[in-house]
Amino acid sequence: MAKTTSTALALILALSAPVMAQETGEAPATEEAAPAADAASTNTEYPTGQEVGAPADGPGSSYTAASFEAWEQKCVHTESGVDPCQLYLLLKDKDGGSVAEFTMFNLPKGSQGPAVAGATFVAPLETLLPAGMTLQIDGGKGKVYPFTFCTGIGCVARIGFTAEEVTALKSGGNAVITIVPFVAPEEKVELALSLKGFTAGYDAVAAANDKADAAAAAAGTAAPAAP
Repeated sequence: MAKTTSTALALILALSAPVMAQETGEAPATEEAAPAADAASTNTEYPTGQEVGAPADGPGSSYTAASFEAWEQKCVHTESGVDPCQLYLLLKDKDGGSVAEFTMFNLPKGSQGPAVAGATFVAPLETLLPAGMTLQIDGGKGKVYPFTFCTGIGCVARIGFTAEEVTALKSGGNAVITIVPFVAPEEKVELALSLKGFTAGYDAVAAANDKADAAAAAAGTAAPAAP
């Protein structure tokens, strides 16, 4: 906040400088003021920019910590260095085109049940929202989940998994997510949710989040949110 305030103050002073000089009758600055301009060019209040493509690993930035078959462990840098994570999977159609995203993470210990894990599913904007999304594990009875909201990147469904369902995902061979296109409500789009590498990935994410929760508790702060 202090940096923002000082930046705003510097901007106000810079914009008002010609007016102040006119009101006081002072002559505009000449070549003698050049050194001050040089000093300003190295001031941290005037960043020189960051090269496009350069790595950014400051707090709040995300990164891929590990890969588990089709899944990725994506985490967010925190100031403490104990980073929260989630398990990420890019879903593709039968032609290999990227269609949707699925992320999953364990919930903090002691959370009000029955869910012990949470997930988000991001579907294309052209999805028929009232139909929701259906998740079926290994040919078992599917469950329908409602979409919660939409953004510019797609529509989001939030999912809660019980301990039994997490076990089913770990021991399962594959799962299927079904959505309905808005332009063709009589059709269904099935997206394969590969479970190869899921167990190792989920356990890695859970271990990372447990450490992040413990570090936050020790510091007396709120637990950092998963990316």
